[in-house]
Amino acid sequence: KHVAEFNAEVSARVDELDLDNDLRISITLKAEKELTAQRRLADEERLMLSEALRRNAHLDRPRAEDLVLSPELENLREDLHEQLQESPYLRIAHIPRWGMALVRSGEHDWSTRLKPTKKCFVSCAREKIARGFGLSGTDHWGKTKAAIRSMLLPLANQLLQLASVQKILMEARARGQRVVVMGGFVFWYEENGTPGWVIKTTGGESGSENGQTLWHEGTIISKNHGRIVVLPYIKENGEKVQGHTKNASHDGKALPRHRDEYVELPFEILDGDLMIGLFGELHYERPAPGQ
Repeated sequence: KHVAEFNAEVSARVDELDLDNDLRISITLKAEKELTAQRRLADEERLMLSEALRRNAHLDRPRAEDLVLSPELENLREDLHEQLQESPYLRIAHIPRWGMALVRSGEHDWSTRLKPTKKCFVSCAREKIARGFGLSGTDHWGKTKAAIRSMLLPLANQLLQLASVQKILMEARARGQRVVVMGGFVFWYEENGTPGWVIKTTGGESGSENGQTLWHEGTIISKNHGRIVVLPYIKENGEKVQGHTKNASHDGKALPRHRDEYVELPFEILDGDLMIGLFGELHYERPAPGQ
């Protein structure tokens, strides 16, 4: 469902409850913020999946008869083959129709079953993204996505050359915005030094993956030139935390700003689908690996 329609339905259902007005408004706002946060995460993961598939488009696809399955798993062959046509790099796969999960050994041997737990099925879903970047769907998901953002950053920097992106950012500046978030990346207008737009990545504590909700009304206080932007968020206990900039742990300490150059900026989030389209524009000019 469209997010606006979904939010309206949530609001209508809350209205049906026998609650006082203040509590009803509070519950509705919390639900809408959580839905928005989940949509932002889904947008980013769709972008990562599309790029994972594109990067591996040149790989050979196995034939159905190439797959090694034990006799009791023979009925999974068709569904498994279908998944491998899209994502031939998978090492674990969930077959929803049969409620099973398999692990690959060697080139085409899928005869080993995994314990069919919810955690396993989630890992299989994440595998479609992670393994496309040479990572594992079973590893810590927050760290895996941070690594993927870093891998995509050089490509994201090329977006600044696109006329369509330049138009988006020019319109943002006209609205007084200096921080625009799209699909896990942050377009940041730096006024100090050589003025202009630079691209950073989102990361850190913000996001409902850690039981927190994005604080849309919050601001980002930047005291350094870190390449990661932690967006403002609300803890589970209701505490509101301002955003900030930092470096990844392996990058060393971020170059500090002079105290006179500290900035406090609001931010704007644009539709994550837009970022997928923009990456697509780049791919018209840059062939996939192996082509």
